Order: sequence, then structure tokens, then C-alpha cells
Amino acid sequence: MLKIGLTGGIASGKSTVAKMLSNYHIPIIDADKIARQVVEPGEPVFCQIIETFGEDLILPDGTLNRKKLGDIIFNNQEKRETLNKMIHPMIGEIMMRKVKQYEESHQKSVVLDIPLLFESNLTHLVDKILLVYVNNDLQTKRLMERNHLTLEEAKSRITSQLPLFQKKAMSDYIIDNSGSKEETQKQVYEVLKLWRIL
Repeated sequence: MLKIGLTGGIASGKSTVAKMLSNYHIPIIDADKIARQVVEPGEPVFCQIIETFGEDLILPDGTLNRKKLGDIIFNNQEKRETLNKMIHPMIGEIMMRKVKQYEESHQKSVVLDIPLLFESNLTHLVDKILLVYVNNDLQTKRLMERNHLTLEEAKSRITSQLPLFQKKAMSDYIIDNSGSKEETQKQVYEVLKLWRIL
């Protein structure tokens, strides 16, 4: 079974490509979804986060204030690394469990949708890396529009990740998502043909 690592930068259009891949009935294991599950109240990671970063991160409904946590870690590399050490091993473990299930059901391929594939050193989990790419200006513009951020806020979030041009050099195939949806769709089809999934 071919394990494809799907990655990109924030606001590069990775979710759009994931949706296109799922239209070909390829199972998607979404690291972000798993990340949300592992920080739900009562989960060991939730307790660790509150212990480390403070009780004021608990919202009135008992859940984690993800935005406040985001503000803390985006501007502080040390705190970001502390959080990653708590969350990433658990995410990796759950993803591998799901991969095993798909393997047992004789699935031809599976996509591991991991935004921070390189940053989290999770490349060993996959056979091929598919990168969704846009240039820096477009990435900044899309992020500002999508998340209603100032230029400064958008830049700080983008620089908290490895630059896309560095990720390009380490990927097996690059989907340029700067154009129309049709152009992106065409590239998705081409890579699936190239890797003999279609």
C-alpha cells in the first residue's frame, strides 16, 4: 500500500487538494482532525497543556481555547516545541493505527494529511511526499483573507513553518495551487496516474 504524505504551508490550499484526492475514493487520515481529538477535555494531552500553559486556556464550556494557545506558541519557538512534543507522538501513534487498518482492508493507497510533515519529522511514516505550493505573496494574501489577520499576524504564522521553497526540495511531487481549481485538479490527476493509483 502506497502511503502518501500530503503537506503544504498554511493557506496553500492543502484542504482543497485533500478533497480532490478523496473524490478518487482514496482514504485520507487528517492529522489536524486527530490533533483536535487529542486535546479534548479529559484526554491526557489536554491535562498536560493546561498544566504547562495555565488554566486560563480553559473556555467556559470546559474546552481548550485554541486561539489563545495559538497566539502563545506562534510567537514563541520554545513554547511551540514544548507543545509539539506533547501532541505529535500521540498523533503519530493514532495515524499509524489507522494506516494499519487500511492495510488490512487491502487499500491500494492512503493519504496522510500532515500540515507539519517536515517540521514534525514524520516523513518516515510515508512513501511519497506530495506538496501543495503557492508563492509567498499569494500565501500571505489568502491567509489574511481567510483568517481575517493583519499582515504582521499572517507573516508570523507563515514564518513559524518551514518555508515552502525548502519543502519543495524535499518533496516527490509539487502541485502548484496558484491557478484555477481546474488546473489544480489536472495536476492531482497527473500525479495519481504517475504513481499508478489510477
